[in-house]
Amino acid sequence: QVQLVESGGGSVQAGGSLRLSCAASGNTASINIMGWYRQAPGKQRESVATITSDDYRHVAEFVKGRFTISRDGARNKVALQMNSLKPEDTGVYYCMANSAANNYWGQGTRVTVSS
Repeated sequence: QVQLVESGGGSVQAGGSLRLSCAASGNTASINIMGWYRQAPGKQRESVATITSDDYRHVAEFVKGRFTISRDGARNKVALQMNSLKPEDTGVYYCMANSAANNYWGQGTRVTVSS
């Protein structure tokens, strides 16, 4: 079992920045991938950025050049630095960890970008 706790998020004007952080606990040694997903109102959840256990990073095209995923001081923590935010980035952002073919999710943190 893996537990995920997110922090960060909030409200910002377009062009601003926010930083999300996620800390994993439990059986963290078995985690293969950690990442961030988001879900906008009325839309499906989508992958934003992921990082593997050997630090391979993938960032979705729609945030490439604006968002960066990184380790946040420890291997069981990941951060999502979000710059040049747009109103379409608004949504609930979820931390995800994959372990032993199971996906674990955080409770979600809301990001609101106003124009």
